[in-house]
Amino acid sequence: MKKIVMSVLALTVLGLGSADAAVYKGQKVYVKKCRKCHGGGLEVAGAKKKTTWNKLLKNKGEGLAKLHLENNKAKASWKYFESKKYTKSARHLKDFMVEYAKDSGNVPACN
Repeated sequence: MKKIVMSVLALTVLGLGSADAAVYKGQKVYVKKCRKCHGGGLEVAGAKKKTTWNKLLKNKGEGLAKLHLENNKAKASWKYFESKKYTKSARHLKDFMVEYAKDSGNVPACN
């Protein structure tokens, strides 16, 4: 019984660690690719609720890419949103945006 409890505890700790890593990676993506146009993370992530970010960033970020690709003001970002680099990092960006969404109660520190 003790082995089972310890195994469950170890898996829980490992699972939490990997979730934090994805949020951190998403923050890195935001700082590198989005901050220049959108400012700090709070202005963007905190502008929408969790459900909105989940919808925009499902299917490898298709919704967010579409928003940028249809906007002439975002022309500087078109190359990025059409790249494989974006589709690979979209899941991390989603984790970051959802973690710091308007209704999450969390505040990012993008520096």
